Amino acid sequence: MIAGSPFQESIIHYFTTTKPLEWVGVVTGLACVWLAAKNSIWNWPLACVSVIIYVFIFFDGKLYADAGLQIYFLAMNVYGWYYWTRNRHQQQRNIIHNQRKEIYWSITAILVFTVLFGLTLFHKTDASFPFIDSFCTACSVVAQIFLARKVLQNWLIWIFVDIIYVGVYFSKELYATGVMYAIYIVIATIGYFDWRKIYREQKS
Repeated sequence: MIAGSPFQESIIHYFTTTKPLEWVGVVTGLACVWLAAKNSIWNWPLACVSVIIYVFIFFDGKLYADAGLQIYFLAMNVYGWYYWTRNRHQQQRNIIHNQRKEIYWSITAILVFTVLFGLTLFHKTDASFPFIDSFCTACSVVAQIFLARKVLQNWLIWIFVDIIYVGVYFSKELYATGVMYAIYIVIATIGYFDWRKIYREQKS
């Protein structure tokens, strides 16, 4: 029998070492992000399932900021679900565009959180990549708020942070999750252009 190429062997290794729980998290995670990009309210219940699963996965991988982030995501998913359905007589809530002042405040909050939380993780825990983990967590917090409030720029933040997450999760041998975040980049890009089209139609 002819042995497979190193690339093929690596792919087989990645997928055969992925735990079933991670696969469930991947499937529900991809589904909820795709539905969010398509402006569907059903992204929220699937997102709740996915984040609960990833609390355990990230804690096991010593990505403590990411594990804690999932608790925040769960609360924000409930809020987003409520916010999108608050006015049931409307077919869909309008997409909004943040102003420059709000963007500056968001950047400042991200930087402050990264330094403070990163120092805490660095000195108090055995966390992997404490500052990268904290930075991605801070970006994700802001992006999730923007998503729940239907702010167009949420997709740009997700694209940026998902690129970083791909490298982090592959380095922690969370291969299926790394592939999921690579797909997230594509979905977030689609979501941005779809939402921008809707936003422009609202303004016309």
